[in-house]
Amino acid sequence: MIGAATPATLRLKDLTKLFGTTRAVDRVSMTIEPGSMVALLGPSGCGKTTTLRMVAGLIEPSAGEIFLDERPITSVPVHRRNIGMLFQNYALFPHMTVAENIAFGLETRGIRGRDAADRVAAALQMVQLPEYGSRLPAALSGGQQQRVALARALVVEPILLLLDEPLGALDKALRESMQVELRALQRRLGITTVMVTHDQDEALTMADRIVIMRDGRIEQAGEPGEIYLNPVSRFVAGFLGASNFLRGRVVERAPDQIIVEMPGGLSVSATADRPVGSEVTLALRPEAVTIEVTAADAEAARNAAAAQVEQVIYHGFATHFHLRLRDGAPLIAFEQNRDRSAPQGIAPGSYVVARWAADSARVVRDAAD
Repeated sequence: MIGAATPATLRLKDLTKLFGTTRAVDRVSMTIEPGSMVALLGPSGCGKTTTLRMVAGLIEPSAGEIFLDERPITSVPVHRRNIGMLFQNYALFPHMTVAENIAFGLETRGIRGRDAADRVAAALQMVQLPEYGSRLPAALSGGQQQRVALARALVVEPILLLLDEPLGALDKALRESMQVELRALQRRLGITTVMVTHDQDEALTMADRIVIMRDGRIEQAGEPGEIYLNPVSRFVAGFLGASNFLRGRVVERAPDQIIVEMPGGLSVSATADRPVGSEVTLALRPEAVTIEVTAADAEAARNAAAAQVEQVIYHGFATHFHLRLRDGAPLIAFEQNRDRSAPQGIAPGSYVVARWAADSARVVRDAAD
C-alpha cells in the first residue's frame, strides 16, 4: 500500500530570490498545513515557479528560510528532503519501461528487490495502470504518462508533493477529468501538496487554499470562495475570474455601507467603510448582474444601470452580454442558460437595464488609489 509519510507542515519565512537586480521572489512568507493542497496562482513571471523550485531545492534562495515540520531545510540537498515532484514535462526515461521509471526513485534511495517490486505494483494500482508496467512511455497517452509520473513521485512516500503545471500538457477534457482524479488521490493519501498553476479554474477546483502572486509577492491568500467573493485588489478580482470595475466617489457613509456615485449619475452601494469624498474602485462579478429589456430612455435606480447591448456571446452553459453604459463604460453580464439555449429577446442593439444586489459590489485596492 502506497501512502504518504506523516504529512508535513511547510513554512516559508521571508523567502527571497534575486536574479541580478531583479527580485523574482520578494520576502514570501506562508504556512501550509499538513494534508492540505495549496495552489500558487499568478501570471507568468510572478514568482510562483521560482518559489516552488526553491522549496524543492532546485534553486538556492538569496535570503529567507524554508522549514518542513519546523526543521530548516534551506541548505538540505534535494535528495534528502523527502519531497515528491511532478512537472509539466513528465521527464520519463524513454528507454525504460513504466515499472522501471517508477522504480528509479526507489533505487536512488537504495530500495531494490522484492520491496521495490511490491511498491511499484502498488503505485501502478494506485494510478489505475496495473497492467502497464512492461510498456514503454512512447506507447502511452498523455494522460497515462501523467499518471506514471505521478506514481514515480509518490512511490517514495514523500512528506510533501510539489506539482508544477502538472496538467498543462493535456487537452481540456482530459485535464478536467485528471483534476478530479488527482485531487481525490491527494485527499486519500493525505499528503501535503503545493501546486503551481496559471489556470484559475484548476486552482478553484483542486485547492484548499489559493495563494495569488504578483511581481514576486503574495497579493492575497485564502480559501477559493473567500478570494473569489472578496478580492482585495483590482488585480485579484480581474485575475481570478471575470469582473466589472466601476470607479466613483463616496457620497454617503453609513455603518458598514457606502454609496458611490459614478460619472453619468450611476449610484452604487457597497459593503465597506470609506470616508465621504474618497475615490474608490468597485468590483462586480458578471454573474451577479441580471438584465431586462427596457425602453431606450429608461431611468435606472440605485444598483442598476441603463445600457445598450453590444455583443451576445453563447458559451453553452451561459450567455455573455457585453453592454455599454450611457457614460461609455463597459459592463458584462453572465446569464445561465437554464433551458439549454441562449436567452430570447436580447440582441445587439437592445436597450436593457442591468441590476445587481446591494451586497454584490466590493471595494478593491486599485493602483489609481
